[in-house]
Amino acid sequence: MHILVTGGCGYIGSILTPKLLDLGNQVTVADIQWFGNFLTKHENLKVIKADIRDVDNIPMEGVDAIIHLANISNDPCGDLNAKLAWEVNALATMGLVEKAIAHNVKQFIFASSGSVYGIKEEPSVTEDLSLVPISDYNKTKMISERVLLSYKDQIIVQCIRPATVCGYSPRMRLDVSVNMLTMQALANKRITVFGGNQTRPNIHIQDITDVFIHFLNLKDKAAGIFNAGFENISILDIAKRITEHVPAETIVTESNDPRSYRLNADKLLSTGFQQKYSVEMAIKEIIAAFKNGKLKDDEQNYNIKTMKKLGF
Repeated sequence: MHILVTGGCGYIGSILTPKLLDLGNQVTVADIQWFGNFLTKHENLKVIKADIRDVDNIPMEGVDAIIHLANISNDPCGDLNAKLAWEVNALATMGLVEKAIAHNVKQFIFASSGSVYGIKEEPSVTEDLSLVPISDYNKTKMISERVLLSYKDQIIVQCIRPATVCGYSPRMRLDVSVNMLTMQALANKRITVFGGNQTRPNIHIQDITDVFIHFLNLKDKAAGIFNAGFENISILDIAKRITEHVPAETIVTESNDPRSYRLNADKLLSTGFQQKYSVEMAIKEIIAAFKNGKLKDDEQNYNIKTMKKLGF
């Protein structure tokens, strides 16, 4: 199978792309590479440095499926440049799916976000609940889903709503909760928790990459929207789990981010997917990477800091 992965050099893509190659696929990666390229050269891998807004530069000849990861990721980066977020996350997505249809691509898998739900009081957030996106980032994901699903009669569309991803990647991110708090404990011996009572769903990076592969291989190619998150944990409880492995002081301060929800992934599990990894495993592998020198608290591991350096 020939798979196009947009954002294939990113945090998730740097884990997903090698897995796809190991399974015998031909992979084309299109990535602007603001955060570098940590992919190892492979005879079946082609990496193109490209801006997905320039859809004419994204090759689709012979492509069987697209996994669309490229986006302006997280609320702070969306707030930094809302126009850019809308252009990349929404408008470019529309351009990609239209070109995919024109080139007879059979499947389009979209990395949306569980954050589209906003604040939910329900004990279990399922895919049929209303969306109340708060930030520009959340809104771009919601609109992109609706744009993609409008083409469902012309191409198989699967919108995956991941929980907050955690765990080690060669293109590391330290601006997502588990990773960030673990690094704070390691580097500063202090964890700062904003609020703390907000419950957030989590998913290990190995599991979310396996979710994308699962849908590629699913025989009946079930289409639609799927939540992907397995551990609903409060921010304060994440900090407590980290301090079981790294002695650190926990400081709780006020938060201006009220998002709190418990993601339900029963629909995903009903397709045969099985969770194999955990937040506990993510914490341990980040600790190991830090101790063996593979991971440092560098600015390049924070999306907002890198974007500011780039002048956005």
